[in-house]
Amino acid sequence: MERISQKMFPDRAKHPIRVLQYGEGNFLRAFVDWQIERMNREAGFDAGVAIVQPLQQGNVGVLNEQDCLYTLFLQGMRGSEATREHSVIECVTEAINPFESFDSYLSLAGCETLRLVVSNTTEAGIAFDPACALNDAPPASYPAKLTQFLYRRYRIFHGEEKKGLLIIPCELIDRNGERLKKYVLQYAELWNLEAGFVSWINRSNTFCCSLVDRIVPGYPRDTIKEITKELGYIDNAVDIGELFHLWVIEGPKWIAQEIPFEKAGLNVKIVEDMTPYRTRKVRILNGAHTTLVPVAYLLGLNTVGEAVDDAVAGKFLSQALEREIIPTLDLPRQELEEFAAAVLERFRNPFVKHYLISIALNSFSKYETRVLPSVLEYLTRTKSLPKHLVFSLAALLEFYRGRRGEEKIALQDEENVLALMGGLWSSFDGTDASLRTLVRGALSFEPVWKRDLNQVPGLTEAVAGYLSAIEKDGMKKAVEAIL
Repeated sequence: MERISQKMFPDRAKHPIRVLQYGEGNFLRAFVDWQIERMNREAGFDAGVAIVQPLQQGNVGVLNEQDCLYTLFLQGMRGSEATREHSVIECVTEAINPFESFDSYLSLAGCETLRLVVSNTTEAGIAFDPACALNDAPPASYPAKLTQFLYRRYRIFHGEEKKGLLIIPCELIDRNGERLKKYVLQYAELWNLEAGFVSWINRSNTFCCSLVDRIVPGYPRDTIKEITKELGYIDNAVDIGELFHLWVIEGPKWIAQEIPFEKAGLNVKIVEDMTPYRTRKVRILNGAHTTLVPVAYLLGLNTVGEAVDDAVAGKFLSQALEREIIPTLDLPRQELEEFAAAVLERFRNPFVKHYLISIALNSFSKYETRVLPSVLEYLTRTKSLPKHLVFSLAALLEFYRGRRGEEKIALQDEENVLALMGGLWSSFDGTDASLRTLVRGALSFEPVWKRDLNQVPGLTEAVAGYLSAIEKDGMKKAVEAIL
């Protein structure tokens, strides 16, 4: 069986390079490149992508061995139907390892048609490393690489205003575009680059903050033999993602005119302020995960899909979303409900086994960032506590007891959290007074909560009451009592 290659696609269009992409990983190939491909096919975008490997170790070699072609499978629920589809992504024009072909990489700075820069260099990628120098080939950090590239482009085109770029990072950090621009300007200062370059950066280049959302499991190691047989060719860069996608870009309205997202039917929003969308994602998508995990796991369930379809856990989650999380958010109610429905549909994806125990990693800090803001906002707006979200906190304390029936739970968290909860549970003697002491000790742990949660009106009593019910009646009866 032969490998996927150019000769299989003799009619493949050769697009001019319009997109420079830092990152060859699964996510960008299943998210940005898929969108470029779709805009090429359905909206006449005519854009080629040049991929740059941001780290010394990477996979551009695999892409080059198959002429930068790869197969993308998208799978999930479409309505009530389980759907699985695949296509070949043809828009990647070249893939460069700058650690081996530095001149080829830097020559792209002179590309007349280049317009868009995207990146996903992991959350740690957008960082300032003062050891990076202008003449490094290449510098280690991504912001240094980008500064070096932009400076070369500035010099080649003599600061021509129209040769500035639209720069949209996809790293999962807050205000990613602002942080990237800040570091580019810091490198310009560190390297003593001329004032004209700094002016060109500010005047002619647009840095946008963005929020990305698509689950991408990536290369299907467990099923690649079956997939190869199905395709009829070898593809060592097969990628797998879910059907759902969302890209929120905080930037000027002209982006929508220049890049035909809407014409291609893509779920891309160009907005003045992405904060409500980030809050929506953290509170609804991530918050739903964190709210669900301790309850569902202690009910004896193991995956998100099982939990959502379970009569008790599924009802608990849907009520928490509808009654307690959505009412704390400021976007239109219908939009929030549609997003929540899409989240539950994604959770039901039969092609993805998302284990609850893996989501349980660092659950205390996840609760603090994803769920606690909803608890406090609900209290502010209604003058009462959200019982489902507070019950989840009680279930979390029970989860950190470290046992599910006769089974030991492999707890994974910061050492100080594990030490705290281990100590509190070892001192528990089964009495109500001891239980209240445990709850007070857990809620007072300011290194995680950033405050003493015992000061939240009624919270200590509510958590202690729910935890007592879990201890005495078991998780199923305790949950059913609040549904």
